[in-house]
Amino acid sequence: MVSSALLLITSFLILLLVIAKFVGNYIALLIESDLPIWVFKMESGLWSCCRLRKPGGEIHEMNWRQYVIALLLFNVIGGIFLFLLLINQQNLPLNPQKFANLDWDLAINTAISFITNTNWQAYSGENTLSYFSQMTGLTVQNFLSAATGIAVAFALIRAFARQGVKTLGNAWIDIARITLYLLLPLAIIFALFFVSQGVLQNFSPYLVVETLQNQNQIIPMGPVASQEAIKLLGTNGGGFFATNSAHPFENPTALTNFGQMIAILLIPTALCFAFGRVVGDSRQGITLIWAMAIIFIIAITIVIYSETQGNPQLMLSGANSNINLEGKETRFGILNSALYAVITTATSCGAVNAMHDSFTALGGMIPMWLMQLGEVVFGGVGSGLYGMLLFVMLAVFLAGLMIGRAPEYLGKKIEIQEMKLTAIAILITPALTLLGTALALFTEAGRSAILNPGAHGFSEVLYAFSSAANNNGSAFAGLNSNKLFYNITLSIVMFIGRFGLITAVMAIAGIMVGKKRQPESFATLPTHGPLFIGLLILTVFVIGALTFVPALALGPIAEHLQLWHSAQ
Repeated sequence: MVSSALLLITSFLILLLVIAKFVGNYIALLIESDLPIWVFKMESGLWSCCRLRKPGGEIHEMNWRQYVIALLLFNVIGGIFLFLLLINQQNLPLNPQKFANLDWDLAINTAISFITNTNWQAYSGENTLSYFSQMTGLTVQNFLSAATGIAVAFALIRAFARQGVKTLGNAWIDIARITLYLLLPLAIIFALFFVSQGVLQNFSPYLVVETLQNQNQIIPMGPVASQEAIKLLGTNGGGFFATNSAHPFENPTALTNFGQMIAILLIPTALCFAFGRVVGDSRQGITLIWAMAIIFIIAITIVIYSETQGNPQLMLSGANSNINLEGKETRFGILNSALYAVITTATSCGAVNAMHDSFTALGGMIPMWLMQLGEVVFGGVGSGLYGMLLFVMLAVFLAGLMIGRAPEYLGKKIEIQEMKLTAIAILITPALTLLGTALALFTEAGRSAILNPGAHGFSEVLYAFSSAANNNGSAFAGLNSNKLFYNITLSIVMFIGRFGLITAVMAIAGIMVGKKRQPESFATLPTHGPLFIGLLILTVFVIGALTFVPALALGPIAEHLQLWHSAQ
């Protein structure tokens, strides 16, 4: 088991880094608008028609407020469109199963979920949504919400690379280029790969077959591969089927499972390489990757260890096994299920190939904790990079206070105003998670949806609000979240968790882009190398521990202690 785990993790990370390096170089060209002449000629007429060019032909760039307003307007309009589609899907085409319209509260929850890159699904996709809704509504928003997160990362990277200016690019052009030149080509490649491995892609009505027990069984069909590709590349999550990537029509082979894990981490890793290239110091991007990778390896080690210890209650009852296979696909086993769980919660993906609710107490705690950190361990597309850069700024500021070094990052001073915004940005999601959990547990409407009593029931609620606040979308399935209380509260948490954080990050970008770079001096703290990597990891751990350890102690930690104590 140990050698297999080492081989799997090592081969995965090596392949990921090799591919991400090439993609990162390409993304850097998009950030700097270093595109071929024929692309500029092709775009020229479109930008002119949309009034995105100045009279002299230059692109009309935006300051941080204009950029944020454009992103908010873009996503709110998309959310309204998706809401209207979902409450009227019965009257729209490509609905061979004649699925009914969604209730208004579930439609609001789903619309906000998909525009915030969360993809929280309080429904069973194959029994609820038509092909038209899946493609025109959900898949389109998978592209656009991912493009939104990457656009914010583009703006923040420019803020560190530029100096003495006020503009950060143009949101409309960034979203268009990210969608057309990055997400769409990669999605086509991965969709074709998935189809070649047996993932469904059709518009056929559901099949009715007779089983060996002479019973009728309905086998769902649909355009699965196209949605699967972008849900993974855009770290959106969710799935065409309720069981998600555990379903053989979504994830049929070991090769598709490996490819899905690569797809989830590809763009977040590539953005780190792009960051280093654009700011003129590749060591900065590599430092971020090292910090993320070390936390990632620690997390996967704990999950694999926990799942291979099994359930002491089962062993006490005479079960001849010391591993926990409950809720896992036997074709993937412990290693691939654990690795997938860590990848999908370290990012904002939320796609799953195993039931997180069935993990051991500590095995389920780590995915929850990775979300609670703000999903900065590679993280979502765009959101992982700008989330980790917030911790970088905090680490630089704290180090400056402790050792008397100038709090600078990439030659730009980190001052009080930026630190106030950084503190707000880092505290937004913990506040939403803990306040939402408290509200749910103090109200009958919140408690009535909990399936399991005691510590595990607490973990179900804590996991749900951690997932919503950090725009992940995965869940402990014991919570019946398709209720008015959860549909509304989780919608609010998802929206604030996404756009509240984006607003704070863009405000920081607006300040940093106006500063001039200072030359390095003896008093400047180096922000690369093993010492800073350790400081950055410690900062992430300390913030996570101080914020969530009390809550985790009431949930998964208490459950773990109860389970092993009762088995003695």
